[in-house]
Amino acid sequence: MADFTKGGITPLTAASPAAQSCGAASAGKVHRPLDRSARVFVAGGSGLAGSAVCRELRHEGFTDVIAPGSAELDLRERRAVSDWFEVRHPDVVVLAAARVGGIKANATRPAEFLSDNLRIQVNVLDAALEHGVERLLFLGSSCIYPKFAEQPIREEALLTGPLEPTNDAYAIAKIAGILHVQAVRRQYGLPWISAMPTNLYGPGDNFHPERSHVLPSLIRRFHEAKTSGARRVVNWGSGTPRREFLHVDDLARACLHLIDHYDADGPVNVGTGTDLTVRELAELVADVAGYRGSVEWDTKQPDGTPRKLLDVSRLTSLGWAPRIGLREGIARTYAWYVENLESGTLRR
Repeated sequence: MADFTKGGITPLTAASPAAQSCGAASAGKVHRPLDRSARVFVAGGSGLAGSAVCRELRHEGFTDVIAPGSAELDLRERRAVSDWFEVRHPDVVVLAAARVGGIKANATRPAEFLSDNLRIQVNVLDAALEHGVERLLFLGSSCIYPKFAEQPIREEALLTGPLEPTNDAYAIAKIAGILHVQAVRRQYGLPWISAMPTNLYGPGDNFHPERSHVLPSLIRRFHEAKTSGARRVVNWGSGTPRREFLHVDDLARACLHLIDHYDADGPVNVGTGTDLTVRELAELVADVAGYRGSVEWDTKQPDGTPRKLLDVSRLTSLGWAPRIGLREGIARTYAWYVENLESGTLRR
């Protein structure tokens, strides 16, 4: 489709298969749902979101799902990514790979979050274009929206205000990915799409004490407090910010639903449409874990965005809805955490 190795993108010729594919997409002749024999490359397939997408694809009958780990393919290396596409020729790409972390990791290592995520995205998206991948889903994040966006946050709020300073570098990288996808649609007519999930959790999450997100960090903290007999647990912030949480298996179902049923320029929010305070979340996790001690809050630590609830009407209008309630999802995740902690296979 495009030649990135000879000094720029070469024009498409009318006779090339890629050009014919672009023309079909522009004319609205995209065939849906996906052929279950299509080769699907899940970038980031060993991570929380990517591994769930792989499970869902296989559950739904996809027979050729490939998800190389970072040891096999470092997505930050441009030549390696291009060479891998040249050999494997995926038909569909789900770009779920990213450097991710909680509020402390984002605030203390913004340069890494910006650089690594930009390189991952540009390398995969350029290689997908170069090698004629017609269908692609880019996974972003709800942190792309302004800190004080009107709640619940509609997709149109993008780029209408300042970002939350503690994760602005990560957010900028994800915004660049959305615009990259939109630019490919505009220039080549390909039906590439973007989805913006809310806070995710579930099996395969990262429970590292410094690099994890709020829900897995609470699971780890309360479990350790219970097993050690600690009389109190101290959490960051005031506990008053409100957050929305989506089980990663629900996200995976949403991704396949969007690939099968959505083809438009704008990103799509993926969430539950409901939220709760971080304090309420902590109490719920403590109850699930069986911790009966004191729960306290270090108000000297940052809270982050005061509220982040997504408007999911665009997605629900396509016939999708979440299936896993928060308490059920936390209980499943806690059981998975304990099992993998005891077996020594936990990612942290």
